[in-house]
Amino acid sequence: MMTETLWCSGCKAAFISTSKAILDQLDLAHRLEFRLILTRKYAGDMRVIRFLRERALGNSPSRLVRQLRENHSEEWLKRLCRYLGACSDFTSQPSLLPVRFQEPPESETIPSHRWMLAVYGRDILCRIDHIKASITSTYGCILKMDSTKKITKKLSGFAKGTALWLTSVSNEVGQILISVLTAQEGPALDRMAADLIRRYTDAGVAPPQLLYVDCDCCRKGTGQTKLKQRFGGWPDLVVKLDIYHFMRRLAAGCTKDAHPLYPILMARMSSCIFEWDSGDVSLLRQAKREQLRHEGIPNITDNMVDQRITKEELALHCRRRTRGEKQTILMIEHLLSELMGVKGRDLLGVPLLDQQRMQNIWQLQKKHVKCIQDEPGVLLYTQTGTTTKNGIVLPNYRCARGSTSLESFHLHLNRFIPGTSANSLNFQLYLLEGPNRWNQDRKMASLAGKPPSMLSYSGDLMHCVNTQSVKVLGRELAPSFQPPSVYTGEFQL
Repeated sequence: MMTETLWCSGCKAAFISTSKAILDQLDLAHRLEFRLILTRKYAGDMRVIRFLRERALGNSPSRLVRQLRENHSEEWLKRLCRYLGACSDFTSQPSLLPVRFQEPPESETIPSHRWMLAVYGRDILCRIDHIKASITSTYGCILKMDSTKKITKKLSGFAKGTALWLTSVSNEVGQILISVLTAQEGPALDRMAADLIRRYTDAGVAPPQLLYVDCDCCRKGTGQTKLKQRFGGWPDLVVKLDIYHFMRRLAAGCTKDAHPLYPILMARMSSCIFEWDSGDVSLLRQAKREQLRHEGIPNITDNMVDQRITKEELALHCRRRTRGEKQTILMIEHLLSELMGVKGRDLLGVPLLDQQRMQNIWQLQKKHVKCIQDEPGVLLYTQTGTTTKNGIVLPNYRCARGSTSLESFHLHLNRFIPGTSANSLNFQLYLLEGPNRWNQDRKMASLAGKPPSMLSYSGDLMHCVNTQSVKVLGRELAPSFQPPSVYTGEFQL
């Protein structure tokens, strides 16, 4: 395939005829006719580039190159076998002159993984405006903020060491509002907070109610914390400590995590903090009892019913609430005093808790029990659907409490960046494409009902289809898609 090189007499610059600057002058319907990304030596089919968009463990450019090499080699061998088989029929027949056959063509050379990454980067750059607009069009009423160092270790080249932290903010369904790279936690996040506040103000969206964090939730005295000062544009924002991080702080007083009583400590500590909604648990028990009766089990007791209820069913069909500051403190102190005695030792006499260290930790963390309590009047559970079990309809709930979803996102983002290193350009492209796909997955998971059969992350394409279908058919063919607003110019990554 050959193409022209266009010369601009005004700016004195040369452009290949399939470059982004030329294709952007066409409407999307005509632009989609160019199904290849051309470079000086090779051409990349968009069907191949799509395999690089879904990043996960074991799905790297090197693996794609090996798979393409295997596919091309097998296809070349099949065609070679057919060609040589047809030629062999002529060699077996008598002939006056020796029969000579043309040499088969050589197998095509597969580009390297570096070329694949370069073409993948061009594909993202073609959609970069829509990706940034989609991320900055995300809002929420319950926010979570967390930072990690694992991802920045993959930054290589001249930018290596310039960023040590990746800080992300998500909403109640797990969608990412913003992610920034900083050299340190603290003043570097002031711009991120200012951009978020400006986004809500310009869009006329109500400010969030809660913010879950892993530190800086409260301080001694009457002054505000640095985090509250950073989000000073939202004076009514309530900062809450993530309960998982609170429990991990107390778990630091254990002698070792491998102690056989460690899981019991964490389960009992969770019971000291949470209590299940009695109505939801009663409905689930009723459904389980009907299930056991349907299975023909005689003499069903309450203990048998409770043993058949799994943790997954409790988390899906039952809501939890915190017990209150005073009751939580009393129950945790009773638990710690109990495990500091004989009950806190294994069969070899090894204690679970380091008594002196645990007492010091508890004295420091007791003040944070107030920070982990649920805020009155804030709905933390959303019903996403129902499940019918043996004629009993059970509601399905999604919880917005805590920042566990951000831990999952950081794990996903670390896998989304292939290999162990990436230069500054590829690093930023991955950190824009990854949250964009993550947000769309979280949005589809949060919708009640059956997910649509169509799966596409090309928002500009779906918006174009809806716009044209309204003109032609009078309705949208992709009604679940909501076009993003204009990019707000926020500092992203």
